[in-house]
Amino acid sequence: MTVALVTGVAGQDGSYLAERLLGEGVQVHGLVRTPDRLDVLPAGLHLHAGDLADTVAVAELVRETRPDEIYNLGGISSVAASWERPVETGAVSGLGAVGLYDAAWRLQEETGRPVRVLQASSAEIYGSPDRSPQDEGTALRPTSPYGVAKAYAHQMAAVYRARGLGVSACVLYNHESPRRPETFVTRKISVAAARIARDGAGTLALGNLDARRDWGWAPDYVDAMVRAARHPESGDFVVASGRTRSVAEFVAAAFAAAGIDDWAAHVEVDPRFVRPVDPAEQVGDPRRARDVLGWGGTLPFEEIVGRMVRHDLAVLGAA
Repeated sequence: MTVALVTGVAGQDGSYLAERLLGEGVQVHGLVRTPDRLDVLPAGLHLHAGDLADTVAVAELVRETRPDEIYNLGGISSVAASWERPVETGAVSGLGAVGLYDAAWRLQEETGRPVRVLQASSAEIYGSPDRSPQDEGTALRPTSPYGVAKAYAHQMAAVYRARGLGVSACVLYNHESPRRPETFVTRKISVAAARIARDGAGTLALGNLDARRDWGWAPDYVDAMVRAARHPESGDFVVASGRTRSVAEFVAAAFAAAGIDDWAAHVEVDPRFVRPVDPAEQVGDPRRARDVLGWGGTLPFEEIVGRMVRHDLAVLGAA
């Protein structure tokens, strides 16, 4: 039986990944830092409490579980949080990833069998990119503690790949679903649209409405990660839709899905939500993932937003 270890298993991507792997008959071990959001996890999952920054404990977990596949989805989960906790971000999202690579490499050396590793990298490694769209060869120019930590982990993946570890990195652009926590702006928008539709009034406070992002559907991006982890040749893969939308367009789509035409009447810009440094337009070129992995997105932008809003309407009893 194939054994997989998933860090950050209680997050949006981790929960979808656990469902998929369990459905394939894989024995899945999940690392969780806190007991929050465990209700989204499927039955049959072996949970382990721990912190990626504790590299000694993580290495022991790898020795105990002896996984064939490791998916590193854990770490500080947002750019905003990384500005509040920059040192912790480096320790968890940067050094923690490298500790996991090293544990996997040592297990491989000990057992003589391959261990496949997937690093969930981020478009934030490109920061203010020198070209658009970005591909696997784009220079790393991070502009936030989150981006710097992810860039370090991304480059160290290549170092361990050169040592013989089958580690691939998926450079993930923004990807959403109803499981996205409300601390993220997209879910904040979908929840607000549903609440205002239910109540007939209300206001949504946001930061830069002109910021543009490349948005996709989270289960599709999980599919890309599995394909990359299992591909015979490890490497880097940009996972993106290849098209950008502004925050204002996301708001308009969400309010339209909730049945509200005049979204601007319910939205105000609050300087508190403007990032210290907001990266330039980020849009990914997914051609290598398409050509090498056979990967592609399945849902258009409007349907992604619509599914989030319909979920939140149902939760609020307004559907």
